[in-house]
Amino acid sequence: MRKLVSAVLVATLLFTATACTGRSPAGGVDEDPYSESALQYGMAPVPHPDLTYQPDVVLVGGGGRSVRSVTADGLTWRIDGDAPRADDLAPGKVMFVTGRGVGRVLDVQREGGDLLVTIGPVTITDVIRDGTLEKQDIAIEDPVAYQAGEPIWAIPEEEADAALPTPSGRAGRSAPLGLAPLPPRPAQPAPIRGGGEVKSVVANFSTGVSLNSGAEVSFNYNRNGTKLFGRAALTFEQPKAGFYLSIKGGSVARAELSISGGFGVRYSFEAGLQDGQNIKAVLPIPVEFSIPMGTVLGVPLALTISQTVKVTTAFGAKLGTIKGKGEFSLAGSLGYGYANGTFGPQVSKNFQRKESLINSLRGVPVGVMGLLIEHRVRFDVGFSAFVLKAGLFFEVSTAYGTTMGSALGAPLAVCRGVGIGVWASYGVGYTILAPVVNVINKFLNLVKLSPINPSGKLGPAPYRIHSAEEIIPPGTKLCGTPKPSAD
Repeated sequence: MRKLVSAVLVATLLFTATACTGRSPAGGVDEDPYSESALQYGMAPVPHPDLTYQPDVVLVGGGGRSVRSVTADGLTWRIDGDAPRADDLAPGKVMFVTGRGVGRVLDVQREGGDLLVTIGPVTITDVIRDGTLEKQDIAIEDPVAYQAGEPIWAIPEEEADAALPTPSGRAGRSAPLGLAPLPPRPAQPAPIRGGGEVKSVVANFSTGVSLNSGAEVSFNYNRNGTKLFGRAALTFEQPKAGFYLSIKGGSVARAELSISGGFGVRYSFEAGLQDGQNIKAVLPIPVEFSIPMGTVLGVPLALTISQTVKVTTAFGAKLGTIKGKGEFSLAGSLGYGYANGTFGPQVSKNFQRKESLINSLRGVPVGVMGLLIEHRVRFDVGFSAFVLKAGLFFEVSTAYGTTMGSALGAPLAVCRGVGIGVWASYGVGYTILAPVVNVINKFLNLVKLSPINPSGKLGPAPYRIHSAEEIIPPGTKLCGTPKPSAD
């Protein structure tokens, strides 16, 4: 992973301004979204008379057949230097080669007959100037799992600080054109068809994600006397999605996104420590599930589901255990609409508790045991490749905080507290977790490239779907619960 950190962040999201002239890229025919090249690297854009790209967009011809390889983190794309319009790529342009390779060019390097392209995120209006994209009854099934390995954006900031080379080392002022000599970096592994569990390691946690009867993540931490294991899921059955997006003059005129399927939340956890330390970690899971949709007006689009976990412990002693689980139904459907400059949530709430978290709390806390876990599930419709996403999105954030008072001096009962908050964030554009942006920008600064922005979002403040707090015995101050946040 240390070798990964010092490598160039070269990402692709490729667009060609010549598409505005109606010229078709090489091989510019609509293709099977599940073909080998389309699965590996994404589908190629195809010019369409009813859609106009922005003038600085470069459609690189050949689609996935022009891609030599992509690093596992999804940020460095090696493309054929002789691909149609590849010579038009330059810093400031927007590169569009496939639906998984779209972004603002930060740097271009030639290596033999290939080009290495470093890009940053874009919004969908950075790519499309005029057009109306719409598709309904998108079955969220037959997903494709993409893995990012151990990317630099998934390691803790303090570890990145220690691992990044100094300006006097291999990267920095002495490097030609601001880039360091590249150590070996693993190529992105072949995508996996299906929603079975895919395992990874993030910030010293072992994780696994799946997409079967819901979007589920498991996380396991066992270091220095602290153990934590848990599962969190946004459940659904036979979900379908639909969207509408109208762009006029480079601005969003109207947008709608809806996802049906009967949603619920299920979670469990078990923690223990013996002379251990508290944990505060953000886990951007480096695995995403994508449902290819083919092209709409020649634009390759996909519905992508990604997950993030945040874990914070507040153990007031060096010895103790706590565990619990819960489940509740949440909503029949999720979505939003945007028109005339105004957003509105479209969430059919249906909260019903199936299994009580507070009644399940068990443990032997020698001191106060507090735990806050947040699970985020994000649905993106548009272009997508890990941290580089552009399009419509809807994210559900479920946070649950639990507290158990000390068993010492409490012969009759140990107090218990539970707080649950479910929030929705939605809009058009992109947002990247602050720790992820910080790590990426530290590297870009080191090699003298412009930083990326953490957000390019058109959207309202988070919308509260549900929140509740419960303490047993009621009013016990010791067991006031950690508060889930709305951000």
